[in-house]
Amino acid sequence: MEKQAIGWREWVEFPDFELGKIKAKIDTGARSSSIHAFDIEPFERDGEQWVNFKVHPLQHSDDTVVSCSAKIKDYRSVTDSGGHKTMRYIIETSFKIGADTFPAEISLFNRSNMLFRMLVGRTALKGRYLVDPSRSYCLSTADTETS
Repeated sequence: MEKQAIGWREWVEFPDFELGKIKAKIDTGARSSSIHAFDIEPFERDGEQWVNFKVHPLQHSDDTVVSCSAKIKDYRSVTDSGGHKTMRYIIETSFKIGADTFPAEISLFNRSNMLFRMLVGRTALKGRYLVDPSRSYCLSTADTETS
């Protein structure tokens, strides 16, 4: 199977949530993927651990808020690019980049101080894509984007 090239930033959709397209940074230096989430509250549903969280899907705007719920896959320590460790809830959900939809883990973390609301790490990319850092939005367009 020939791998498709993607740029250093792409539009990402989440079919499991009504977020529209989110501008994401493709980061091969990051192991895991992360989305900007806040008001993160774990709860129990039918004997399983779930989490409620809210997302600001629009880059540079806090006006739109989308409430989401997902089953917790893990709660683990994640080290950021500055070497700081934080405990984060990990969920598994579907990513859609261009025409490709696939399951991937994502950590819930307040990224309000970051340039991108979404970071796609190398674990989600592995075996699927080649990253061309000189390009942007190779597989996805902003035709229906929300940001």
